[in-house]
Amino acid sequence: MSKTSALNKVPYIIDFGTIGSPDIGYISVAQFPGNLPFRVERVFWSFYTPQMITRGRHAHFRLEQILVPVSGKIIVTNESLSGTITTHILESPNQGLYIPSMYWHVIQFSHNAVMMSLASMAYEESDYIRDYTEFKKLNH
Repeated sequence: MSKTSALNKVPYIIDFGTIGSPDIGYISVAQFPGNLPFRVERVFWSFYTPQMITRGRHAHFRLEQILVPVSGKIIVTNESLSGTITTHILESPNQGLYIPSMYWHVIQFSHNAVMMSLASMAYEESDYIRDYTEFKKLNH
């Protein structure tokens, strides 16, 4: 993906909907094509993260992802190359936050949070931008 096309995308909430009722429970469905903006190539989850610890603190050149709060509350702050900052509070397992490539993100977890990530590509260390100063230099 070119830097220009990456800049045209922004983080947004995906509502996966629910099927079921209070007396039998619920399920939510994520599928491509359908309500996912990309084909999922990798799934990972974070859990037992201490409440005061932040995770993320990186961006990706190409990877897109959707963060789903399986349980607990997750606060995600995203920053675009142009400096636009958005914060999303995720606490419903039937919703996910789409994060396009080229967004710096920082994640804070409640003590009981489990976050599942649906990723558009397999792990590649070379896709990570781990230095914030280097990330900001990419805007020039």
